[in-house]
Amino acid sequence: MSARDWIDKDFYHELGVPSDAGDAEIKKAYRKLARELHPDANPGNAQAEAHFKAVSEAYGVLGDSEKRKQYDEARRVFGSGGFRPGGFGGFGTGGGSTFDFGDLFSGQQAGAAGGGGISDLLGNLFGRRGGTAGSTNRPRRGADVETEVRLDFVEAVKGATVPLRLSSPSTCGTCHGSGAKPGTSPHTCATCGGAGLVSRSQGAFAFSEPCRDCRGTGRIVDDPCPECGGDGVSTRTRTLTVRIPAGVNDDQRIRLAEQGEPGAGGGHAGDLYVRVHVTPHAVFGRSGNDLTIKVPVTFPELALGTTLDVPTLDGKVSLRVAPGTASGRVLRVRGKGIARRDGQVGDLLVTLQVAVPATMDDKAKAALAEYLTATSGHDPRPDLTAMLEKRSQP
Repeated sequence: MSARDWIDKDFYHELGVPSDAGDAEIKKAYRKLARELHPDANPGNAQAEAHFKAVSEAYGVLGDSEKRKQYDEARRVFGSGGFRPGGFGGFGTGGGSTFDFGDLFSGQQAGAAGGGGISDLLGNLFGRRGGTAGSTNRPRRGADVETEVRLDFVEAVKGATVPLRLSSPSTCGTCHGSGAKPGTSPHTCATCGGAGLVSRSQGAFAFSEPCRDCRGTGRIVDDPCPECGGDGVSTRTRTLTVRIPAGVNDDQRIRLAEQGEPGAGGGHAGDLYVRVHVTPHAVFGRSGNDLTIKVPVTFPELALGTTLDVPTLDGKVSLRVAPGTASGRVLRVRGKGIARRDGQVGDLLVTLQVAVPATMDDKAKAALAEYLTATSGHDPRPDLTAMLEKRSQP
C-alpha cells in the first residue's frame, strides 16, 4: 500500500468512531463489527468479507497506540490541503509527481533537519526508514489478531484445551506467499529496479512516486496465483488447538506468538490474542486463587456444633463446626482452591449462613416458644440495649 493510499483512508470512519475516541471505544466498535461481518456469519457474502478486511485493517492501526499516533500525525500534516504523498498540495509539479520526503529530510538536508523527523514518521507508517528507496520491500511484521472463547467455571479453574476456528488473512497456501502461480516465480521490476519507487528531478527538488508497473512492490508477477490473485495472502479458515492455562480469569487475554496475520516481505507473523470469558458457577465463586461457597445451616447446628459435608471441585470434604459458631463465620479449607502456575494452591472459603424456614408446623413452633422462654434472660444484643437505655434516661 502506498503512502497516498494509507493517508487517504479514514480508519475512524471504517470503525464508526470519532477521531478523539478512546482505546476502549475503538476496541468495542471493532469487536462489534468483527462479529457482524465475520465470514463465518456471512458465508458467500463477498461484500461483508471485504468490509471485514477493511475493519481489521483499521483496527490494526488504531488499536496500536504507536501506529495510531503516527497515523494521526501523518493525516494532520498531509491530509488537508498541504503537501502529501502523491502530490505537493498547490505547488505545481506537473505530471502528478510526488515529493520525495526521504531526499529532502534524510539525505541532502539531513544536517538542517537534524535527521529523523518527517522521514521517520513516514518510514514507520509506510515501511520506509531514512528515505532509502530500497527499503520499501523490507520485511514487515504482520498484524495482531484477537478472538474470543467462552469457558465454564470448572474449565477456567482447571484449564482446558479448546479448538478455535479462525477466518483471517494468512499466507496463501497455494503460492506460499510469492503471489505467483505454482511453477512460476516473480521477477524484479525492470522499471524501478526492485525499489518500488521511480524518481525524477525537477529543479532543486527530487520527486518520486510508487512504481505503476509493480504497484510499489518491486516485483512483477506475470502469472498470478489463482487463489490469492497475486497478493500472496488469502482469507482462510483454520483450526487451532489452544491450551488455556488453569486459573485463567474472566476477560483475561492469552497470547499465542506468531499466530496472527502473516508478515510482508518475509517478516514475522503477528500474534493471536485469545480473550477468555468465564461463565459463572451456580454454587462456587472466586476471590483471587480462593474458591468461595455459601453453606446454609440451621440455628441448632451453629449453637450445638455439627459436622458438615461440603462440596469441592474434587469431591467433598467434612467440615467441623464448633458449638456457638456465629452465622456469617467463614471457615477455611486449605488446598481446595485454584492451583497457580507457580505450584501454589488457594483455599476453599466456606461462609455459614443460618437458613430461616418460611413455614413451621405446630410442633416446631411450640419447641421454639419453649426455647424462647428458657433463654429469656439472654440478651443477644447487649450493646444496642445499653445505648437505648442510656438515651432513655433523663
